[in-house]
Amino acid sequence: MLIRRVPPRIDFDDLRRELDLPTGFPPAALREAAEAAARPPAGERADRTDIPFVTVDPPDARDLDQALSLARRPGGYRVHYAIADVAAYVRPGGPLEEETWRRGQTVYLPDGKVPLHPEALSEDAASLLPDADRAAVLWTIDVAEDGAPGAVRVERARVRSRAKLDYAGVQRDADGGTLPEPIALLPEIGRLLLARAVDRGAISLPLPEQELESDGDGWRLVLRGPVPVEEYNAQISLLTGMAAAGIMLAGGVGLLRTMPPPRPDALNRLRTAAGGLGIDWPAGAPAGGVIAALDPTEPRAAALLDHAAELLRGAGYTAFDGQPPEQTGHGGVGSPYAHVTAPLRRLADRYATEACLALAGGRDVPDWARAALPRLPKVMADTDRVASAAQRGAVDLAEAVVLAGRVGERFRVTVIDVDEPRRPGNGGRDAGKGRPPGGTVVLDEPAVRARCEGVLPLGERVEARLVTADPGRRQVLFALA
Repeated sequence: MLIRRVPPRIDFDDLRRELDLPTGFPPAALREAAEAAARPPAGERADRTDIPFVTVDPPDARDLDQALSLARRPGGYRVHYAIADVAAYVRPGGPLEEETWRRGQTVYLPDGKVPLHPEALSEDAASLLPDADRAAVLWTIDVAEDGAPGAVRVERARVRSRAKLDYAGVQRDADGGTLPEPIALLPEIGRLLLARAVDRGAISLPLPEQELESDGDGWRLVLRGPVPVEEYNAQISLLTGMAAAGIMLAGGVGLLRTMPPPRPDALNRLRTAAGGLGIDWPAGAPAGGVIAALDPTEPRAAALLDHAAELLRGAGYTAFDGQPPEQTGHGGVGSPYAHVTAPLRRLADRYATEACLALAGGRDVPDWARAALPRLPKVMADTDRVASAAQRGAVDLAEAVVLAGRVGERFRVTVIDVDEPRRPGNGGRDAGKGRPPGGTVVLDEPAVRARCEGVLPLGERVEARLVTADPGRRQVLFALA
């Protein structure tokens, strides 16, 4: 007889308090947002409402930063990418700007988000919702037949989205050959951009994400792998971010998203791990190409992908004014890159976008934006840590709650990571760490990722016994059965 487990209720309020997340906006910030939402957005803008834009986002999202329209042109393609013009609604020096600096970015929790901007803007007046004229920053980027980027134009515009689409529906349409006209070329252009990304040394990890889904009055953990159209859509955002970085580097002022290139020792360890897992790494093949060919649902591939995360360390923001910084590139993108495509959810994008608009138009960057650039790296680093802690803390709590009544049970798990080798003579304990040997395992159902003690075979399926599931400490521990 099949027994359906009742999904547990989970209270995330302790996590909110622990991370000191805001519970509301100050009255003055709310007033400013409401007043801005009620009047026409500031600034002159071109009328581009004839371009048939659509948005592609999770189905329940209303903070829609980006709208897309793709077309053929002689010799290649034309990408129209409209980004919410948040600066048209937020007054420099006002209480709303001050509050967004305190928040830095939208923080997502399963039972609700802590938004960067009040909902009057982020989910209404400034959001690129369908069937309404909206203020946008419009990027027009030409792409050659081989995927090479060409001419770039950026301008303030008025746009109108025709439809709010979601990834699952777009993927179904792509599979069936029935994509709506504005994005019918998305798979074609996306594949070209992906191929060029591999050629320039970019690295993308197609890792399934642990997500909490509402299930009646409770929650359930699931693993959700990205569908191809998500990666194609991400390539359009990366294309825009690279164009923005080029404009700011040419203009001598801006804010880059930077990351050191993969360290040679990390690449060597990844090649060694691939050999140990029986995964072919052709001579001369770039890491990004090997990784892109992996099937993340296959246990050995999942183990190598977990190792590959070591290649993508040290991301941050780098401001400059005058000489370009020593580090201009992003190791994961394989090119200079900037964040400009999510201003409703990320503070830095508003100011980098303003720099691009000014430089592309042959104007000085406004003082309010220029003065903000050197302050942004610390604010974004601090809020990145909070957002990451919220995401990981919510999943850790859910894992412990979901498994709390199952201590002692055995599970089939996949070993995706093992501890570094131990030195002889340390009593079988991990060198310098004072803990037994072990590693990280992933369950199929529920979708839990946790530590497991024992001498584990990397990339193999094994049986493990649940030893600890403690919601108070947000801790789960297995032992090799």
